[in-house]
Amino acid sequence: MNPAFDAAGCGDTAVLLLHGVGGARSIWGAAGSGTLQALADAGFHALALDFPGYGEADAPVGVNLGAFCAAVAALLDHARPARPCCGPPARCAPGGHEFAARRPRQVHGLVLACTSALFGKADGDWQRNFLRERLAPLDAGLGMAGMADALLPGLLSPAAPAAAREAARALMARVPEATYRAALAAIAGFDRRADLAALQVPTLLLAADHDRTAPPDVMQRMAQRVASSRYVCLTGAGHLANLEAPAAFNAALVAFLQEHFRPGAEPCTSPAIPTR
Repeated sequence: MNPAFDAAGCGDTAVLLLHGVGGARSIWGAAGSGTLQALADAGFHALALDFPGYGEADAPVGVNLGAFCAAVAALLDHARPARPCCGPPARCAPGGHEFAARRPRQVHGLVLACTSALFGKADGDWQRNFLRERLAPLDAGLGMAGMADALLPGLLSPAAPAAAREAARALMARVPEATYRAALAAIAGFDRRADLAALQVPTLLLAADHDRTAPPDVMQRMAQRVASSRYVCLTGAGHLANLEAPAAFNAALVAFLQEHFRPGAEPCTSPAIPTR
């Protein structure tokens, strides 16, 4: 598997930036939150990945959590950092949490940003309702742009900047419909609650006060079950906190990483490995 990714910085600690079901790696670039460059400026080796079926990444036979984890592993093989730090899975992308559970020896730190350890209940009713509501615009023939128009009011805060709204809509509109449908089906069955207590690496749980998809109280309860965790709640932002409040989001992320991981001796803004 040849991963599609962007890279910046040349520190000995790699930070993998993982996007959500309605995004792509470009969310972390200059047109999005600017997180890739912020990490490079802080002395880290930042990597932003396109999950299979997104952006420039090839779509495998099945778009699922296993394929997402395989893509992360392939990128780590390319990067070969001295100390890989996996995170953050922005929005509702359990890719980072899933990878940490499946391959704990490859993860030295984790950032769970605006996400949850569970989607739905065991009886399946919530999952069915979730999929029906989320897919309704597509089933009505509105396409991904129509999907974005229908969903974004619930994903952003009431005072979201126009630039954040436009960036989020553009990202979601570019996601292939088949990829989005498959990714939604994959996360609808996601449940890693039992693995929270097993996380033994430094973990930042980054919430947003207007997030209705992964509410702050849900993330705070998650933090209570992770031994080496820190809980931070950003104000004035919704589920897409990295787009709405990039400065605060990046500052919280960099502060956490600098506390637990040694950045490179010299900040470096040139890519350390080839980008696709």
